[in-house]
Amino acid sequence: MTNHWVDLKNADCVLVIGGNPAENHPASMRWVNEARQARGAKLLVVDPRFTRTAAVADLYCPLRPGTDIVFLGAMISYALENGLYHHDYVLNYTNASFLVHPDYKGPAELDGYFSGYDPSKRTYDRSTWAYQLDADGQPKVDPTLQSPQCVFQILKRHYARYTPEMVEKVCGTPRDQFLAIAEEFCRTGRPGKAGTILYAMGQTQHTVGSQNVRAMAILQLLLGNIGLPGGGVNALRGESNVQGSTDMGLLFHVLPGYLPSPTPSAHATFEAYVETQVKAAGKGYWKNTPKFLVSLLKAWWGDAATPENDFCYDYLPKRSADYSWISLFHAIADGTIKGLWIMGQNPAVSGPNARFERKALARLDWMVVQELFETETAAFWQAPGVDPASVQTEVFLLPAADALEKAGSIVTSGRLIQWRPQVAARPGEAQEDIWILDRIYRELKKRYEAEGGALPEPILQLAWNYGDPPSATAVAKEINGYWTRDVNDEAARAARGDLLSTFAQLRDDGSTCSGCWIYAGYYYPRDDGTGMILPSCMRRGTKDPGGLGIYPYWGWVWPVNRHIIYNRCSADPSGKPWAEDKALIWWDGTKWTGYDVPDFGVTTDPAKPGGNDAFIMRPDLKGALFSALNEGPLPEHYEPLESPVRNALSNVQHNPVVKIWEADKGSPIGDNLGDAGEFPIVATTFRVTSQWQAGAMSRNLPWLAELQPEMFVEISPELAEEKRISNGDRVVVRSARGEISAVAIVTRRYRPLRLWDASAGAFRTVHHIGMPWHYGWLGVATGDVANDITPHVGDGNTMIPEYKAFLVDIRRA
Repeated sequence: MTNHWVDLKNADCVLVIGGNPAENHPASMRWVNEARQARGAKLLVVDPRFTRTAAVADLYCPLRPGTDIVFLGAMISYALENGLYHHDYVLNYTNASFLVHPDYKGPAELDGYFSGYDPSKRTYDRSTWAYQLDADGQPKVDPTLQSPQCVFQILKRHYARYTPEMVEKVCGTPRDQFLAIAEEFCRTGRPGKAGTILYAMGQTQHTVGSQNVRAMAILQLLLGNIGLPGGGVNALRGESNVQGSTDMGLLFHVLPGYLPSPTPSAHATFEAYVETQVKAAGKGYWKNTPKFLVSLLKAWWGDAATPENDFCYDYLPKRSADYSWISLFHAIADGTIKGLWIMGQNPAVSGPNARFERKALARLDWMVVQELFETETAAFWQAPGVDPASVQTEVFLLPAADALEKAGSIVTSGRLIQWRPQVAARPGEAQEDIWILDRIYRELKKRYEAEGGALPEPILQLAWNYGDPPSATAVAKEINGYWTRDVNDEAARAARGDLLSTFAQLRDDGSTCSGCWIYAGYYYPRDDGTGMILPSCMRRGTKDPGGLGIYPYWGWVWPVNRHIIYNRCSADPSGKPWAEDKALIWWDGTKWTGYDVPDFGVTTDPAKPGGNDAFIMRPDLKGALFSALNEGPLPEHYEPLESPVRNALSNVQHNPVVKIWEADKGSPIGDNLGDAGEFPIVATTFRVTSQWQAGAMSRNLPWLAELQPEMFVEISPELAEEKRISNGDRVVVRSARGEISAVAIVTRRYRPLRLWDASAGAFRTVHHIGMPWHYGWLGVATGDVANDITPHVGDGNTMIPEYKAFLVDIRRA
């Protein structure tokens, strides 16, 4: 989140698109409702399904899964064409005035492609997407925003094709309903107003998922809704600590703190890594990457990490391949990966084309599952239709502790870090995760010491100082960071061993360590607002200076307890808040002050050069209306890999950079893609309140199983009549990957879509359905796995699977 949960109360308008907070994040609705009651805020919901959030909304719009860019693009066009964008914000805080390469061309000119596409490689040469530079190497600008080569005009031309009529044709959204949403939300472009966007997996789990999020960011930048109370682009994370897991580097392509993981080709040496990242950082704060990286290496290898050996950079594994989810399972299926350790995941249920992924697990030599219950993944060799004798994988099931049975910190969607003490005893032989990992490390080290190995030093020289048994507080202090023994000046030497209070103290000479630079200071002792000194993440102070819901003494928010990032934008170019009732930070004549930690140089005078460079992490210090992703510098609509219609905006049907997998193609569980002739119905997946993710925790609890006892599929009354299905019938849902059984719930939550058929030159009816993805064959509540029939395709940037839009057919069983 750019903002945070409590900040929702400051919104004048809340747009929910690709999320369902009333059911999946119910506590958040407290703050949405407070905004509605206290401020008269409007709640707008855009979703294929009439959810419980939609049921309490002021306005609701249906749309076809996978068409969000058309809807959002038309909102962008509506704001531009009607002059509803925040002119002063756009001019001063974004790259709208920057001039782009004169050879740049977009999809309107190239029938769906951007300039530079190489069809043989399915990639782009981005050279024509670059800015024009002046003699000093800085982007040329047109402050009038009138040059045809400036970002603002390119944006207007690109989205001129995205009209209310196009929304009706592609999304199936009635024109008047779209216009009502666009008009209401674009009112927040007026100075002093703020609108927030809430989204979840309904936005990201598409082959254009990253560009969906970019489209939301562009809209919010145009309306001046980034960096101020009640605004933002706010992800609704699906677990209490999903944010923490990504922060700490559990994504395959990043290290803790979102440092890019090194590759052999680009970062073979420490010098190459630092040079590459500093150059890419431009004027942005990432130019401090050497400090972040050295401090991380010192946290991991301690005294062994010295300037002479590049702080053990050579010990750091170099990423040799794409190990995102789908690629990972193909590597397992190919026999490249021989062993797999799984903690808190259940891919036998949660992975796309899950039958294929379960089959891949049978290629492993060994698999460890660290869990609370036996999951379908741990028992994949006993799945329906599988002969256990045919599976050679050796499976180890380690009983792990639940979150309430261990101490440690979690990080919420709003970047708030809170310490949770252990409040329940661990049952039986269950152990907390760090105890299990500590025992594995100690045994590995013992064997390396006794037997040697090809490269034992990275294991033997690890700084593993967490105690026995390991202490969560010791891990927390290492993540926070502290001064090391390698200090080389008197001031630092006096503080040797003391915890760091901020990442501004990190150095690149080895005198500091930090296991995650963005968390530096989160365990540092601070006042809780009552005079009590506690580690920052343990504080529970309830003072709220300013009344904006910042609560600066409750826990600790990364970075540096800043609750709203890019908050320089909450004030106008002179430093005065856009609105008194949303005054967050302001310039008092000598410094920036206010109720939040300024995301800006505290003494940077807004009247001097650089005083409006608000986006400090960006290379050019401006909000990016135009920014390169793999498939282009602007979001463009492409149909899902499985679609019932042709692309109405161009002849490029699918995202041209996504990887098309073909393993076992043609077999019942291969990488098959369906066509609309055989599979005419659009399907999507969703979550329910009484089941949890892949189900292991909730389906084993009788009181939750009673609420949602088995797998079901929601279909419209019109489709039910067409297929002769009655409410409660058992049905078969079939895709190109196979079929599953479910109970039919006939409901008006889904209604037929009216879509434009280009081949017929007329509108036609297309049905869509939805099903929960929580079920499997173990536990109290059981059912077929929804993801057995989802496709093995992913986003063009993150490779997140396209769970939210695929084709099926349905029949009564």
